[in-house]
Amino acid sequence: MAGWVLSECGLRPLPRIYPRSRAGLASKSTNLLKFAQPPDTKSCNLGSPFKVSCWSRQRNWALNVAVPASVTVCEEEDKERGNVNGVNEEEGGFFDPGAPPPFKLSDIRDAIPKHCWVKDPWRSMAYVVRDVAVVFGLAAIAAYFNNWVVWPLYWFAQGTMFWALFVLGHDCGHGSFSNNPKLNSVAGHLLHSSILVPYHGWRISHRTHHQNHGHVENDESWHPLPEKIYRSLNNATRTLRFTLPFPMLAYPFYLWSRSPGKKGSHFHPDSDLFVPNERKDVITSTACWTAMAALLVCLSFVMGPFQVLKLYGIPYWIFVMWLDLVTYLHHHGHDEKLPWYRGKEWSYLRGGLTTLDRDYGWINNIHHDIGTHVIHHLFPQIPHYHLVEATEAAKPVLGKYYREPRKSGPLPFYLLGTLVRSLKRDHYVSNTGDVLYYQTDPELSGAQKTE
Repeated sequence: MAGWVLSECGLRPLPRIYPRSRAGLASKSTNLLKFAQPPDTKSCNLGSPFKVSCWSRQRNWALNVAVPASVTVCEEEDKERGNVNGVNEEEGGFFDPGAPPPFKLSDIRDAIPKHCWVKDPWRSMAYVVRDVAVVFGLAAIAAYFNNWVVWPLYWFAQGTMFWALFVLGHDCGHGSFSNNPKLNSVAGHLLHSSILVPYHGWRISHRTHHQNHGHVENDESWHPLPEKIYRSLNNATRTLRFTLPFPMLAYPFYLWSRSPGKKGSHFHPDSDLFVPNERKDVITSTACWTAMAALLVCLSFVMGPFQVLKLYGIPYWIFVMWLDLVTYLHHHGHDEKLPWYRGKEWSYLRGGLTTLDRDYGWINNIHHDIGTHVIHHLFPQIPHYHLVEATEAAKPVLGKYYREPRKSGPLPFYLLGTLVRSLKRDHYVSNTGDVLYYQTDPELSGAQKTE
């Protein structure tokens, strides 16, 4: 018989209290989960026999799950009845997003139609021609009218098109543009250099991101900071990292100096990002980037720096905002906290399943369905024009490990709210533990600590 309690958020049922040792709680996958009362620390242990789906090995999993030490907002109380140590209750059962999935990577691959793996270089080049034509057309229209009614519209549209060019170069970097490495390299350099991105430097670090997605220490893009590194940041750096609009302007600085706790540059061949046999590739891309920067300087002398700022400079920063927004929300901002991993708990499959799909309304087609991200992260060789179909085919296998994205209106304004909420609560993870969830710094979020 349920008990009720009057809380700050209203009349609510009392949360279930588990004794110190309780066995036999069945999940939908018929695995037995043992829950233990956590000690007065930020981690707790769950023990269960699972099969490692990615490597097909039997192991006795002991999940060391790091969770926030306290709940600071009333919204968390709403989830208390269905959320015990990160295990979400749904439809009478329990789903733990940090548990090894009951399927293998090969099961997902087998569910995707064979034609989704076929790369069509002519189709890829057609997208390049389309986007480049739109870029020059927009610039010509803005320069022709040259008034302050047109310029803001141009900046948003052209910045979005620069982002579309980046996504096509992104396909080149993954080899999903075509099966011809030389074509991928030439197209990738033209596309990325035109928007001041060092193609090979980015390609190599992005490969590191995909190979280590979801890993706290080894991931390369928007990975969480361990609490030790987070606490070592000065107040200015900490505030800039989590206060809009600064995180949405981070990409050029990341290219030069990477993220806190990591060293190296995407432009320097001796950076920690690269191995010796990649030296020539990095030098080539840095030279192409330098040539584009020099071209912009020359155009400033010919057209005037203010005109270059209007035609190129401001759209460039709009592109940077698109890139930071989209890439951040691929890995953050879900209504329920998603796990990050380290040590033996990490696998390619489990890390990839923590990524998120997003719907961008009218922008989906413009930026080549980059919001269809889960399947892309698991199988980056699939061309962008097959990602939607491949995702639909894989959903029955993924089950609850796939989080259906919220449908957007024509423009995805709702994602701004998602971004703000995430920046207020997703600050760092524990220094210890193998399955971890973001924790909130009350001083930064403005929330009050509770006992």
